[in-house]
Amino acid sequence: MDHNRLVPLIVAVALFMENMDATIIATSLPAIAADIGANPLALKLAITSYLLSLAVFIPASGWTADRFGARTVFRAAIGVFVLGSIGCTFANSLEGFVAARIVQGMGGAMMTPVGRLVLVRSIDKRKLVDAMAWVTMPALVGPIIGPPVGGFITTYASWHWIFLINVPIGLIGIVLATRYIEDVRVEGLERFDLVGVVLAGAGVAGLAFGLSVAGLGLVPPVLVASFVAVGAIFMTAYVFHARQTAAPVLDFSLARIPTFRANVIGGSLFRLGIGALSFLLPLMLQLGFDYTPLQSGLVTFTAAVGAFAMKGFAAMIIRRFGFRNILIVNGLLASAFTAACAAFTPATPFFVMIVVLLIGGFFRSLQFTATNTIAYADIEARRMSRATSLVSVAQQLSIAAGVAIGALCVELALQIKGGQVITAEDFRPAFLVIGTIAASSAILFWTLPADAGAALANREPIAAPDASDQRVG
Repeated sequence: MDHNRLVPLIVAVALFMENMDATIIATSLPAIAADIGANPLALKLAITSYLLSLAVFIPASGWTADRFGARTVFRAAIGVFVLGSIGCTFANSLEGFVAARIVQGMGGAMMTPVGRLVLVRSIDKRKLVDAMAWVTMPALVGPIIGPPVGGFITTYASWHWIFLINVPIGLIGIVLATRYIEDVRVEGLERFDLVGVVLAGAGVAGLAFGLSVAGLGLVPPVLVASFVAVGAIFMTAYVFHARQTAAPVLDFSLARIPTFRANVIGGSLFRLGIGALSFLLPLMLQLGFDYTPLQSGLVTFTAAVGAFAMKGFAAMIIRRFGFRNILIVNGLLASAFTAACAAFTPATPFFVMIVVLLIGGFFRSLQFTATNTIAYADIEARRMSRATSLVSVAQQLSIAAGVAIGALCVELALQIKGGQVITAEDFRPAFLVIGTIAASSAILFWTLPADAGAALANREPIAAPDASDQRVG
């Protein structure tokens, strides 16, 4: 198989394993709790501990890859994730299960940013859009098909297989990475920013955890506010630290580059709105429409089908219209189809919902491919590892914030009407709000130069842009 196709496939399979695992567990928590003798609510720690581990270790991923080699760290990350999966399988207590999830989080924290680093360093820039289309799939498909797959495995087999299945996938990934991925290192590497890692890790962990549980009723509101406040304090301290450090672990100066800023700010706004979709839609279908988990899964899976359909067209579309036009127009279309879910009622024909989600999945996948690719258009090779770390942190925070905003909108709608039981109507404001937030990303994409990312799209750059195209955002 062609190298430009094989490397993205290796990275995508590893990330798919991680994304599936992160969402599939939610459906199986009651069965796991009963088996290990734990309270199902207490077992929510398995989800939060994974998230915290992920947030703490992501900032260190870039420097680690530069120091020890991207291939070496990527293989090690897969190995650590597999070890954590085995630990989950054999855990017989709450403490053991949570500890195993923390180990999984350590592997996952390195897999995503280092996987992207492998990609941008291994693939010809002109082929990067195609490659990124593959790597975009796990983040889109995992959260959508994870819950129904988890329910199926738990019902008809055993919850242990949720984790055991990662073992052969992980081993195959390690073998393929060893054979086909080049081990690129950076010579003359700067000193490791230990203080920055501690400050950034604590900041991201506090913000990500606090935002992810806000409005869900899992922990008291005071505790949620405390986590967010502590996270904000640590991130503020990190910003001051980074200004005085030659090689900060999270390099915010990268945001001065328009194409990178488009991903971190514009992409985060879009992801914040869209990220809430996989949280809100299954809840609305099950709580508001009285769908079974299987029925709900079949509906939401349609969005994944749309995402898959996009993969073969992404490069062609971006090459034809350019990054800036796609990011603006396609972003608005994807946001509109997300907001359209507000019109769903129990009486809405099944076919209509399928069509809306199918087309919406196509546009959302194209948008993620474009934003994830353009982030690296103008990054010099030496700073690439810092770029992948910062992109991963921004994604974690935006997804957590999206879930928090979606949950808050549903809670406010419920309080305003004075009801106690959540109905389908309570979800409508949430879909409109997240759709609007996602659409606001077009404002930032509008500031991009007309020929932004021309080399990545295999398009000719604009030789003499007029003054209106000299935008710096």
